[in-house]
Amino acid sequence: MIVSTKGRYALRVMIDLAQHTEDGYVPLKEVAERQGISEKYLEAILKLLVENGLVSGVRGKNGGYKLVRKPCEYTAWDVISVTENDFHAVACLSPGAPLCERAASCATLPMWKDFNEELKSFFTNYTIEGLADAGARRP
Repeated sequence: MIVSTKGRYALRVMIDLAQHTEDGYVPLKEVAERQGISEKYLEAILKLLVENGLVSGVRGKNGGYKLVRKPCEYTAWDVISVTENDFHAVACLSPGAPLCERAASCATLPMWKDFNEELKSFFTNYTIEGLADAGARRP
C-alpha cells in the first residue's frame, strides 16, 4: 500500500489546475513544464481524471484541462481513490477479492477495516483548495 507516482502526480496536477483556475483551460504542456512530468505520462493521468469526472478537457488551439468543480469540493481521497488500483491494507479487503475462508474467525479483520476507514478519513480531510493554498503559487 504505497501511493504510486500516478497518484502523487495526479494530486500535483489537480493542485496545479486549482492554482490556475482563472486561466480557463490550461494546456497540458504548461502543466507538464510546471510540474516536471513528461507530457506522455501526464496524458495518461489526465485521461483517468477525465474518465472519472474530476477534470474536463478540450482539444484544439485553446484547449487544455480544467477542474469540473471548485477546488474546495475535491478531497485528496477523490484523486487517490481513482488513481490507485488497490489501496487497501490487506488483500481480502480489496474490491472483488474472493471471500477469505477465515474472515468469520479472523481476529485482525476488524482492525484492518478500521485502518482502511482511518486512511480514507485522513485523505478526505485534505481538499485540493487547501493543498493549493498551502503551496507557493506557481507563475
